[in-house]
Amino acid sequence: MNQRLDSSYPVVVRTNLHDICCLMFGVLLILKIIGSVNSDMKIWDDFRKGEKYALSHIYHQHIQLLSRYGRKFTKDDDLVKDMIQELFFELIRSREKLGETDNISFYLMASFRRKLAKALQKKYRIDYGTNTKEMEAEIIYSHEHELIGKEEMNHREKVIHNALAELSPKQREILFYRYTCGYEYDKICELMSLQYDSARKQVSRALKAMKVILADNHTYLLFLLGKRLR
Repeated sequence: MNQRLDSSYPVVVRTNLHDICCLMFGVLLILKIIGSVNSDMKIWDDFRKGEKYALSHIYHQHIQLLSRYGRKFTKDDDLVKDMIQELFFELIRSREKLGETDNISFYLMASFRRKLAKALQKKYRIDYGTNTKEMEAEIIYSHEHELIGKEEMNHREKVIHNALAELSPKQREILFYRYTCGYEYDKICELMSLQYDSARKQVSRALKAMKVILADNHTYLLFLLGKRLR
């Protein structure tokens, strides 16, 4: 049937399409999170049962993540590699006693952070007091560390990078966990030894500081979207 469409039709279509796309994006994101949780739980349980594929999967899926994460705290590559190896040897030795987890990346990062902090304390006599979570990370927001300062980085990325450089190391680290890693506040609190309210306030203050520095609202939104969707 050929029906004449009134002039408002395109507007209605665009509006509905926008709403539908937003809804579908939310649904897909939820499904992705649920799928990731279920997958992590299954693989971790299989690892605890001694399934060889699970160890191989966990190692190869997270070795680069842990390497990059370690280099945010120290430029001692040999120490980073040693601590990663020690972490996995320890996991293998104690696999039957390990607890459950629905987020392998977080579990490994939290364990590795503690191990690396102790190693840095011992090797370089760094004093974190009684709290190894006081270790500060040099968070760099880019797809790869090596792109910083190169021409490949577009203007907006450089603006965002320069703005982040004005934040404190702790502010950059908490934004990294919240937006790049996508961790909820309870996990951030565990990593950084913070109270829940304190973590929320620090994220809010860091974002407000970013908004002031990035006077261009479009650049600020680009920063938020980029961190959330990685």
